[in-house]
Amino acid sequence: MPYMDSYVVGPIEPLLPFSLSEQLRRTAHAFAGKDALISRHQECRFSWAQLDEVVEDWARGLRGLGLADGDRVGVWSTSCWQWVALQLACARARLVLVNVNPAYRSHELRFVLRKSRMKAIFLWERDARANYRQILEEAEAPGESLQVIYFDTFAGWKAFGELPAAEDPHEVVNIQYTSGTTGLPKGVLLTHHNILNNGYLVGRQMNLTADDRICLAVPLYHCFGCVLGVLAAVAHGSALILPSWTFDGGAVLEAIHAERATALYGVPTMFIAELEHADFEQFDLSSLRTGIMSGAPCPIEVMKRVIGQMHAEDITIAYGQTEASPVITMSSCTAPLEVRVSTVGAALPNTEVKIVDPATGETVPVGVQGELCTRGYLVMKGYDDEPEATRKAVDADGWLHTGDLAAMREDGNFRITGRAKDMIIRGGENIYPREIEEFLYTHPAIADVQVIGLPDARLGESVAAWVRLKQGQVLTEEELRSWCRGKVAHFKVPQHIRFVDQFPMTVTGKIQKYRMRQLEIEALDLGKAARIETA
Repeated sequence: MPYMDSYVVGPIEPLLPFSLSEQLRRTAHAFAGKDALISRHQECRFSWAQLDEVVEDWARGLRGLGLADGDRVGVWSTSCWQWVALQLACARARLVLVNVNPAYRSHELRFVLRKSRMKAIFLWERDARANYRQILEEAEAPGESLQVIYFDTFAGWKAFGELPAAEDPHEVVNIQYTSGTTGLPKGVLLTHHNILNNGYLVGRQMNLTADDRICLAVPLYHCFGCVLGVLAAVAHGSALILPSWTFDGGAVLEAIHAERATALYGVPTMFIAELEHADFEQFDLSSLRTGIMSGAPCPIEVMKRVIGQMHAEDITIAYGQTEASPVITMSSCTAPLEVRVSTVGAALPNTEVKIVDPATGETVPVGVQGELCTRGYLVMKGYDDEPEATRKAVDADGWLHTGDLAAMREDGNFRITGRAKDMIIRGGENIYPREIEEFLYTHPAIADVQVIGLPDARLGESVAAWVRLKQGQVLTEEELRSWCRGKVAHFKVPQHIRFVDQFPMTVTGKIQKYRMRQLEIEALDLGKAARIETA
């Protein structure tokens, strides 16, 4: 029977009542000898029994550092087995893991170090992209009591502490940073119950079992990696394959071929890079069955190529945000192709979704665009030390207001139609214009700046900045980009810069960003990219 109003609740199913640590113990007991974690670039592999043993050792070592219940521990690293071990060990030691984006530079790192109040941070000294030791030294104020542990020289724990009593599944176990709609990044507080069950239900949508092998091309610091990847594997006993430190299309194809992966995760740009790799035809991808394409609008033609050329006939699309642990809606691997290429699926089990009129808050009829809201086990505990921002995001009835515009079909599937909030999604990275604007304002030559997103055929969107200089000041595009590099993540550096004397405004003085976007699309001939059809 078709729906009339844009409200639905997914199937009601039993949720996992365990903490991350207890679920790991159960999985290790059930599938002791089966592959759990394979890091191909590090030439390391662990069975579930071995991984559980490492996690136990690391949890006791973390307590031996003097860390107490609820203390925050940062991890600032690209993909490696140590990241996964630390995630699970922090949970067992009743510590809170703080995910730090490896692309962060001194300006962003300094903020997160202080905002999170972390007591320790784990990292590599450097990699091909950055000197992390140097960036940390620039970001950390002298005298701050932060324990710094470098994986490069980590030779084991100097002391071991006693593990605490069993963890409460409703305790916060993870903090991930997102800017919300405005201002500086906010720490999203996620509990065991939030993220373990989200990983579990996402795995259910793909019919994951202990015989599945997930090739994780996405970074671990993001929910896509550490929840949909790590925790889906922990919940279902599937093997997790890390193909490389950072995304490398060739390494992904090699990992699928050599490890007989059955599931592949990625944002659309990753799938495109794999499909267009020069040696694509040399790899046997016939083991692939399913996977997730998410993190950015998914071009329909790319989905069709993944099904046809990569053999992932059961590929799915997921939609969500960090504040929702993260997945809200998802197509099942058995859904008709039309649903999987033209919508973001239906509400996950135990998840309420409604579309409301942003002005009145009333639920709209099916087919009418409005703001997507969700409620249930998946909603974050709140923003860290940000009660007012939490109240704005989660209303008194427990509904998380996503800020995304969507429409619900009669069959209960959803299409994302736009964003009510000011946000750019570039290659799966959420970028908040206000944050970049506030950073650019610190340049001594800049009087005013407005940042917008532009359509990009490869990345989904790119960053553009309109800059008004102070009187008498001179600045070039490359000088401004050079000034940004090393201070903010590379994906936040504006790709397009236009120096202007004024911005398009309404009669009341409100800046018309949509008009700026239209002008740039015309000037840069981006009409074709703007017309790419997505779910």
